[in-house]
Amino acid sequence: MGTSQSSNGSPSGVPMVPPWVPDVPLPPTSPEGGQPDSAPDDGEGQGAVTGAVPQQPIPVAPSRRFGGARRSLNDYAHSGDRTSMRRGVGRYVSKGYGGSATATRRFGGTAQTAGALYSALSGSNASNIYATPGNQLDPILMAGRSADRVMDAVVEAVRPVDGTQDTEASRMSIKEALSELLSRFPDADLLDLLEQQREFAIERYVAADIFRRFDLDLGKTIREKAPNAATGLGRLKEVREYIRETVAASFRQLRDTGLLMAAGRVSQVVQRALHEAFQVFEGYAE
Repeated sequence: MGTSQSSNGSPSGVPMVPPWVPDVPLPPTSPEGGQPDSAPDDGEGQGAVTGAVPQQPIPVAPSRRFGGARRSLNDYAHSGDRTSMRRGVGRYVSKGYGGSATATRRFGGTAQTAGALYSALSGSNASNIYATPGNQLDPILMAGRSADRVMDAVVEAVRPVDGTQDTEASRMSIKEALSELLSRFPDADLLDLLEQQREFAIERYVAADIFRRFDLDLGKTIREKAPNAATGLGRLKEVREYIRETVAASFRQLRDTGLLMAAGRVSQVVQRALHEAFQVFEGYAE
C-alpha cells in the first residue's frame, strides 16, 4: 500500500488539471477501438454514453487548497473517527480539486488507461491491439510465462514508463488490480478474461488509482499525525477501503441503469463512475 515516494501535495497557483491529463470521452480511434460513442442505443446498454460530465474552464488551485482536508484528516489520524475521515476526503475533492466535475477531469488519465487495460485483457477480441501478432501481448510470445511476468507485460503495454508521477502511480495500480483479480479468480487467464473478471479488474484499478493520488497529496498528513507508524498504516488502509467501496458502488449503480462496459466506450463509463464516486465523497465535505 502507498506510493514509492512521499509528497507534500499538489501546489497552489497551478491548473487543477495539469495540461498532460487527457480529456474524455475519447474518439473512436482510441486504443479501445469499437464504435463511435455517438452510436444509437441498442436497448441493452451498448449504445452512446449519455450524461457526460460538463466541460468547464479548468480552475487554478487556490492557496491552502488542502487546508480543510488536512484539518479533518489530522483529527482522523489521532482518533480514528470515520466521520472525520469522510469529511477529509470530501474536502479533498470539494476544495482540493474544485469539486466532482474538476476532480473527474483530473483523473482523465485513469479513465483513458482503464480503456486500454480493458482491451489488453480481452484476449483475441478484435479491439485488442496489444494481442495482435508481434505486439506486446501476442499469445505466442506470452506462452509459458508466469502470472507475474504476464502482469508485468500488461503493465508495460498499457502504461509504459514516461517519467511522470501519474504514470508511476498508474502502473502500480494496474499491478495491484491484477493481483487482486487473481486472488478473487485464481483460475483466471489474464490474457483472456471473462467479462465479469475484466470489470472487476477495471473497478479495482480505478479505486487504486484514486487512492494513490490521495496518498501522494495527503497520505503524509495521516502518517505524521497518527499516534504511531502501525496506526498510520491502518488509517490509510481504512481510507483505501472507503474509496474502494465507494467506487464499486458507483459502478454497480451504472450497471443497474443499464450502462455497461463495452469495447470502445470503457473510458466514458469509467468517467461516469469517477464522477459518481466524487459526488459521494464531496457530499461529506461539510
